[in-house]
Amino acid sequence: MANPVVVLAYDPNWPALFQSLRSRIADALGDLATAIEHVGSTAVPRLAAKPIIDIDVLLRSETLLPDVIERLAALGYVHQGDLGVPGREAFLAPANDPPHHLYVCPPDSAEFRRHVAFRDYLRAHPKAAKIYGNLKIVLAERFREDREAYNNAKTEFVREVTGRALATQNGRSDEPGIH
Repeated sequence: MANPVVVLAYDPNWPALFQSLRSRIADALGDLATAIEHVGSTAVPRLAAKPIIDIDVLLRSETLLPDVIERLAALGYVHQGDLGVPGREAFLAPANDPPHHLYVCPPDSAEFRRHVAFRDYLRAHPKAAKIYGNLKIVLAERFREDREAYNNAKTEFVREVTGRALATQNGRSDEPGIH
């Protein structure tokens, strides 16, 4: 397979790699963005992950998307549309960049809120992060040649933890279970 699923032990260089990418993106976007967040598994200390940095950009206004597309194109990013996920626009990274996914979200993006809530929950709950890391390692071995099956197999866990994270953010007490 040209693009097998590979999950590695946490790399302490991932935050610095994000900061490097973030700096370049922030310089290009200026005040069009209100936040540029490191999300996904590489943003959680000690969590096993695919070695791909996930970045979410939150726009100041949804009307700024055409300007953002133009500014990111100047850096070599290719706009791919929402790829079937409403509330975020995907960008293909420049060919010579470190592997990363870039998503641009409108100010009211539920996807942005979910990504940040999931990341923050795993950062605050090391036991849940450990369970998730172990799950990802097992699934990467089982579905090494089938990225879609790998992603589908972790959906239930991600949905459950994201629900807990959003409930915690909204002031409801954390439910029993994964901590």
